[in-house]
Amino acid sequence: MSKLLNTLLIVGGMTISGYAGALLHAQAQAQTASKPHAPVGERAPSRAQQLMGDIAPKLAELTDEVLFADVWERPELSKRDRSLVTVAALIALNRPDQLRSHMALARTNGVTETEMVEVITHLAFYAGWPSGVSAVGIARDVFKKN
Repeated sequence: MSKLLNTLLIVGGMTISGYAGALLHAQAQAQTASKPHAPVGERAPSRAQQLMGDIAPKLAELTDEVLFADVWERPELSKRDRSLVTVAALIALNRPDQLRSHMALARTNGVTETEMVEVITHLAFYAGWPSGVSAVGIARDVFKKN
């Protein structure tokens, strides 16, 4: 796959409102239940397939095979670091729908509440006060659930 397509998928994965964050969290849980190397017809439907496979089957496939199976599994960054970068990007882009699930996943991947609050505070100055304030509300909800 071309570098450009991979880059577009990474950026697209972070900006498709309401999907990528929920997909990533669900995908991490579903990988243990699914046989990742089984033929597609024998696998349990991924969260991507459930959420968008009927409308955009290729996007669901790319989400599973490129974003989750390749990008999030690359060894150059830990999942913790990828979560921290993703949370920062979603705060900066003001993507609250995805931020919620990525904050929860970041917690699972080892990012502390203190670190998340520090990222929010730092980004309020670089990405805008409204983005920071919105992120605080989301963090409050995510922290209560944990």
